[in-house]
Amino acid sequence: MNSNPNISIVIPVYNAEDSLDELLNRIHSALQNENQSFEIVLVDDASRDKSWKKIEELKEKYPDTVSGIRLMKNCGQHISILCGFNFVKGSIVVTMDDDLQHRPEDIMNLINKQKLTGADVVYGIFPHKKHGVIRSTGSYILRKGSKPAFGTVGEGSSFRCFKRTLVDNIRQHFHSFVFIDEIINWYTSDIELVQLEHQSSKKARSGYSLLGLFSMFSNILVNYTAVPLRIMTFGGLLLSFFSFMAGIYFIFKKMYWKVEVPGFTATIVVILFSTSIILICFGIIGQYLYRLYNMQMGKPVFQIKEKI
Repeated sequence: MNSNPNISIVIPVYNAEDSLDELLNRIHSALQNENQSFEIVLVDDASRDKSWKKIEELKEKYPDTVSGIRLMKNCGQHISILCGFNFVKGSIVVTMDDDLQHRPEDIMNLINKQKLTGADVVYGIFPHKKHGVIRSTGSYILRKGSKPAFGTVGEGSSFRCFKRTLVDNIRQHFHSFVFIDEIINWYTSDIELVQLEHQSSKKARSGYSLLGLFSMFSNILVNYTAVPLRIMTFGGLLLSFFSFMAGIYFIFKKMYWKVEVPGFTATIVVILFSTSIILICFGIIGQYLYRLYNMQMGKPVFQIKEKI
């Protein structure tokens, strides 16, 4: 393994046995043509196919540039990247997907942009994505929804280039739910974007569903923001105001207009409505307490089964 590479490439791998050969061949070709010193860290996220066997074969083929890490159980893309960050040696770190939607030939475009601007992180963005309708819709909502909720640039992808100092900060980050892009926003606002070409996936099936993307968005809201608590606070104040005004209205209606106010139906509706709001608020608070409990227990976010 190259002891002092300039570039480290971290690739989370999940059920990608059919694309790894081409991916690594193209990375080697692209970076060797640029006379770059590099390493490739492949993190197998407990794949169900023969991805680990393929990684072992690639390690034999490229012993000086490739290393492999196998996780004990499936942890997701972001935790796999975090795991890989613990083993990188380069001063520049690149992350990319395993399905060839990110062109290896564009790695130098990210690195050159970083060198030109000095940015802490450079994202490759794709004006025309070749995802399915569900994945594209979900990704769009996630990106655009994150802008007002989290204060992000509202753009980004898993194809990105980091300064090593930022990677060192990220890998020391402890959280029960890991979302790399949100952690980036905790540490820096020096972010640049580069428009790149998007390719069709070599995988038959995407690892993300619309439900999965929605679940990720809700997890990010609870784990990295206080938005739900703010909604509870301001929503509670707003409902209290309207309830108070409604109470005043019915009191005046009873006292001055001598109109009989129906009691049973109104009371039941108010009780059911207020109870449902209270239960929702308890659920939100419960989610925050559950996250705090996990952090207090010090549960590891990943476990390594083997490394080559």
